[in-house]
Amino acid sequence: MRVRDLLAPGAPRLRLLAAEEELDRQVSGVMTTDLQDPGRYLHGGELVLTGMLWRTVPADSERFVRTLAAGGAVALAAGEAEVGPVPEDLVEACRRHRMPLLAVPDDIAFGTVTEFIGRQVSADRAADLAALVDRHRLLVSAAGGGGLDAVLDLLGGDLDLDCWVLTPTGAVIAGPADRLSAQDRDQLVRAHLAAQRQRRRPPHRARLAAGSFSLLPAPASAEHDEPPAGGGLLADWVLAVAGDVTEWTTKRQQLAENLARLVAAERHRRDEGRRLRRRLADELLALLRRDADPAEVGRALYASSAMAARYEGPGAKSQAEEGSWLVLSAEGTGLPEGAVRAVLEEALGGASDRALVAGTGTGAVVVLPVLDAPVPADALRELLAPLEAGLGSEGRITLGVSAPAAGAGGLRGALEEARHARRIAASRVGRVCVAGPEELASHVLLLAAVPDEVRRAFRSRLLDTVIAYDIEHQADLVRTLEAFLRSDGSWTRCAAQLHVHVNTLRYRIGRIEELTGRDLSRLEDRVDFYLALELA
Repeated sequence: MRVRDLLAPGAPRLRLLAAEEELDRQVSGVMTTDLQDPGRYLHGGELVLTGMLWRTVPADSERFVRTLAAGGAVALAAGEAEVGPVPEDLVEACRRHRMPLLAVPDDIAFGTVTEFIGRQVSADRAADLAALVDRHRLLVSAAGGGGLDAVLDLLGGDLDLDCWVLTPTGAVIAGPADRLSAQDRDQLVRAHLAAQRQRRRPPHRARLAAGSFSLLPAPASAEHDEPPAGGGLLADWVLAVAGDVTEWTTKRQQLAENLARLVAAERHRRDEGRRLRRRLADELLALLRRDADPAEVGRALYASSAMAARYEGPGAKSQAEEGSWLVLSAEGTGLPEGAVRAVLEEALGGASDRALVAGTGTGAVVVLPVLDAPVPADALRELLAPLEAGLGSEGRITLGVSAPAAGAGGLRGALEEARHARRIAASRVGRVCVAGPEELASHVLLLAAVPDEVRRAFRSRLLDTVIAYDIEHQADLVRTLEAFLRSDGSWTRCAAQLHVHVNTLRYRIGRIEELTGRDLSRLEDRVDFYLALELA
């Protein structure tokens, strides 16, 4: 309700004494007090009822009204039953602070005013929630699915409540994207993922340069009988609300909680709509694994493109015959089954409605149409980077990207490329690692294809004695070997790089040759050392 509703027909007989221009303020509750300093008990939005027993001298009025204004009170109602008519100094103080002042006649009880406001606020709250439910009902029945934006528009326009729905990688599902920078979104989802991983009770709070935000999870429903139910917090949407919900009135807190439920319901509806596409993706992966005839693969791609054409127009269907496709191979460590599939569906955003994302236990394979330029590995790495905050000490995601494959016939080879690239990514240090097709033409591809036990044995035979010597004698042979190889065997360049005399460098290289039985003037031995250092 608004302050002016207290002066409408049917309301208690109150008289307006000051600040007529502020009558559109929203009243969220009532506080009755005669304390000289009630500021600590104010949360914002209250109409304050007082018998004025705090006033002993005129200066008390200024101090009292200043405290109410600072605490966010929206109006003051002064009872005349105890001390008589409202004094002029209180009227003047309210004018100065633009605080609506209402006189409560001596025959009107404070309880009557409180009861009236309670009925009005309850009715307003029911109307707010009913409006949300109605908007969301329209959303669920609409084919276009733009209803979340309609709900957030309602909150922003009617209730002055700015909200955004974000994916765990910071993409905007709904809300005014132009009013939240990419950097702010990144910080918000990282704060949310870290808090969820630490099992802190929501809402989570984040303070950015743009202000304070409250973060509420909108989890995917656990009712699915197939992924991405196992996605967990890494795939859940996030409801970001401007302001600190914990400092709000009960009404607005309940409104935010109800909105989070509506967002979760929309997420469930969207996931239900993807179930057929997931089945197509699993069938396509099975065809590729058994090296099926390209015609069979083409039919699966055509079915996928036909489904996309329902939303994107007939041009999408030609993708199966004429377009190029990328294959992504991903694996999760320390994550539940189905998590990586769900993560990639959310991370790819709108592209996931064209992509086929198949689940492989703790991993996933994505077949993605190349509509414009191929997706570079660096862009995918940057896209997935916010997920690091939710992975924990043991969690890890590694992903490999193939080169574009032309039509159905090239998908089998692209899948192998993506798998090799993923092995390269897995050999690196980091929680989110991505390798692209440009790295498959180097020695790294050979290293990635070698079994782990062979890699360890090769590295050990060449470097263990050198590492042991360094530890025992506080030497620097391994670093010297790396610098020597980087300098292409140039004595002068390597010595300058290490800031040592050439004779000192020759002594160190001689010691390495004695310990390993290799000759660093031979190309074959240099290559072996280089590969061993890469494996290390």
